[in-house]
Amino acid sequence: MKQKKLAIIATQGTLDGAYPPFILASTASALGYDVQIFFTFYGLQLLRKDVGDLKVSPLGNPAMPMKMPFGPKWFRKINWNIPNAIQANVPGFESLATTLMKKTIKNKGVASILELRDLCLEAEVKMIACQMTVDLFGFEKSDFIDGIEYGGAAMFFDFAGESDICLYI
Repeated sequence: MKQKKLAIIATQGTLDGAYPPFILASTASALGYDVQIFFTFYGLQLLRKDVGDLKVSPLGNPAMPMKMPFGPKWFRKINWNIPNAIQANVPGFESLATTLMKKTIKNKGVASILELRDLCLEAEVKMIACQMTVDLFGFEKSDFIDGIEYGGAAMFFDFAGESDICLYI
């Protein structure tokens, strides 16, 4: 039986954008899929040695729930719908949203981005840094973790064209 293939294009370098490619890739690998992730533009941040302080940007994301990760149960259930005008004009709102999201992640026992990335490396998920974007942003190969490859869209298309599932995240 032919091994199934999953191809993922990762374009986001935010905290909430980092979870889908790593969760999907590690799960697919555990299920026996051959998996490749092509990291381009802001998604390259996820391959850097120092991922820095990944943030959540609630601005322009009306689907993002703003629930408190602390307090009594009734308080934690409230969905705080914060208007974009407040999110955009209140200094530090993005930092507050990021802090609350990180607290929620910790409270729920969800693996960190670094843990998920390491899991993907251990599971032999092939991670490709888009060489054109590396050059465009002026990165050096020394900025990135070991165990990844560098290539262009054509390299990825060879795999993606034969994949059973191809996702753009």
